[in-house]
Amino acid sequence: MLIEYLCQMNLLKIGHRGAKGHLAENTLESIQKALNFGVDAIEIDVHRCKTGELVVIHDFTLDRTTNGSGEIAKKSLAELKNLKVEDQFEIPLLTQVLDLIERKCTINIELKGLNTATATSEIITNYIAERNWKYEDFIVSSFQKNELFQMRKLDENVPLGILSKASVTEAIELGKLLKASAIHPSLGIITRDNVKASHEAGFKVNVWTVNEPQDIERMREFGVDGIISDFPDRLL
Repeated sequence: MLIEYLCQMNLLKIGHRGAKGHLAENTLESIQKALNFGVDAIEIDVHRCKTGELVVIHDFTLDRTTNGSGEIAKKSLAELKNLKVEDQFEIPLLTQVLDLIERKCTINIELKGLNTATATSEIITNYIAERNWKYEDFIVSSFQKNELFQMRKLDENVPLGILSKASVTEAIELGKLLKASAIHPSLGIITRDNVKASHEAGFKVNVWTVNEPQDIERMREFGVDGIISDFPDRLL
């Protein structure tokens, strides 16, 4: 019973796109909300816009979350900054998010768009060299193998997370190739056995996206290391 209790105490509470269930996803306001909840980590998504900056937004297009339309990769930063998320919030830069978090918790940067690894690596290197951040303050994840391999080529020390919504076994094999730190499976594919297999292979397991109390409890019972939730307050 003591071991189970300690495992639950050590469970990483990770805010999905900030606190997506409470405020507009991937905005500074949503991230601040997650910080207010006392999360251990915050997960965000990055794309590279036309002028080269890394912006924090989930989709490849603007239509779902903003009052704009079209592909993010074809818009300049100035164009993106003129748009509003849910009619009131700004699309932030990755650097703005880092400055807000200020090492209060770990940041999970998902490389969502193409050609994001190099720019992300440069920012991480800068924040470690100039802003007193540590490698352990970051984890970089992606579904895109090319971006993960590029990140590992650029920096052997950045912790990597292997995202999967199809096969934990395949994620483990990819994780070995990339010398990753964690497997990030979807709730729909996780089992007690593949959590155990991931741990035996030396990986942490951070599962997404877990919102319902019964699913949260089930993940605790499975012994996962972290839960990514739209409602991080439910993990407290």
